[in-house]
Amino acid sequence: MTPPLSPSPLVAAGRPLTLAVLWGLFMLTSLPLLAGLVQGQATGVERQVLYACATAFLLGMVWRGSIWAWRLTVSFGMVAGFLVFILGMLSGTWVISGVGLGYLVLATALVGTASVRAFLDSRWAARSGRRL
Repeated sequence: MTPPLSPSPLVAAGRPLTLAVLWGLFMLTSLPLLAGLVQGQATGVERQVLYACATAFLLGMVWRGSIWAWRLTVSFGMVAGFLVFILGMLSGTWVISGVGLGYLVLATALVGTASVRAFLDSRWAARSGRRL
């Protein structure tokens, strides 16, 4: 019986970066809720709390190693980023365009950052019972 492999430095570096990316996505999704509450607006709070809970569930599944949740997160992040960026440009509000760019950057980080991918690959392998 072989001892379990120690995680590579790339996997170890990917853990905090993956956590930062997932928290960033959650914060961008929760931003309208928080902004509305700070401004004292109570319309649509139920819907936005539902969005925040669904996002927390989806990102939690990504953290636990679900491939389908990762695919949905990347897809939703890209589509939301593109739409929010375009809406921000059309409305002339640079803050909204910045949020759209934030979605695009964070969703791309889940796909294109080597340490994040190595960490997620190790989670996927652990979840399916394989070893890297």
